[in-house]
Amino acid sequence: MAEERVRINALDDGPYLVKDPVVVVDAEGNEFPSDRETIALCRCGASTNKPFCDGTHSKVGFRAAERAVREEEGQG
Repeated sequence: MAEERVRINALDDGPYLVKDPVVVVDAEGNEFPSDRETIALCRCGASTNKPFCDGTHSKVGFRAAERAVREEEGQG
């Protein structure tokens, strides 16, 4: 049986949506468990509920960097 992989979607000018239950761990080892099927992680840095998104990105006018570029086969 193939193992399910966690899926992370970057929303345009918004948070990262993480599908499936996960535990978020910060640089100090503090855990932020969630029992939700999907969580939204802050990308703008302005959330008052970090590491989770609270919608502040829309109030501060957050604009994400350009989209990620896939590595071409044979490079990297």
